[in-house]
Amino acid sequence: MSEPNFRKPVRKAVFPVAGLGTRFLPATKAIPKELLPVVDRPLIQYAVDEAREAGIEEFVFVTGRGKTAIVEHFDTAYELEATMTGRGKSLDVLDPTRIEPGNLVTVRQQVPLGLGHAVWCARAVVGNEPFAIFLPDELMYGSPGCMAQMIEAYNEVGGNFVSVLEVPMEEVSSYGVIAPGESKGSLTEVKGLVEKPKAAEAPSNKIVSGRYILQPEIMDLLASQGKGAGGEIQLTDSMAKLIGQQPFHAVTFNGRRFDCGSKVGFVEATLAIALDRDDMGGEVREMAKKMLG
Repeated sequence: MSEPNFRKPVRKAVFPVAGLGTRFLPATKAIPKELLPVVDRPLIQYAVDEAREAGIEEFVFVTGRGKTAIVEHFDTAYELEATMTGRGKSLDVLDPTRIEPGNLVTVRQQVPLGLGHAVWCARAVVGNEPFAIFLPDELMYGSPGCMAQMIEAYNEVGGNFVSVLEVPMEEVSSYGVIAPGESKGSLTEVKGLVEKPKAAEAPSNKIVSGRYILQPEIMDLLASQGKGAGGEIQLTDSMAKLIGQQPFHAVTFNGRRFDCGSKVGFVEATLAIALDRDDMGGEVREMAKKMLG
């Protein structure tokens, strides 16, 4: 593949949303975790809005059983809209929930074999194009958004990208970590990827944080990828094989990350975003002061 092809526009995004959300039971027994609200927007909405800001045009949801409500969230709700219109209420609040017909595609991950397998399930829709991946559990909060920052860097150098954040060294064993090469501003060359290393063996404190831009060749690697950590097909293992074969960089996100895969992280995200909102920040701050007494 010639280098100019490494800079094809990124038009498609894959959202792996097939997980069962067992950490949030019983709330997620009937409701997908991705639809749990952070203030007044479902978790998945933050990821879709971030994708739109970055210029993504096609949205691929890798779903599982019991996840049809996610698709319905982005569909037109005729009865709701008719009722709101009849009562003289604005429909503007629903604008972000509409994805144009044909621009939302769902594929089914029938067996939970890991993130790498979930991404591979989208291969027919992705085709021969670069694509983005959004892990909705990672709520990336900032302006411009994380993917917009990544696309800006991608347009300069092309290839493959991950978003990274710097954490204390004692925390790296919980994450995928990059082995960094040359750095320039927020852009860092990736020389290697290590999944959950011991702190003493970690090549850096830059952790991979739930956003990716990958070239389509990753699908061929995932097709033959064996099981890795946790007995699952790991996306990191196949990405590591691209390093040295194609350009590979990391962008240090200028913003905040909330781990909404954990209950504490979910509460933190809700509180932080509520405090940052003009319509409620003051009231929430006063409420928090009273509660902390």
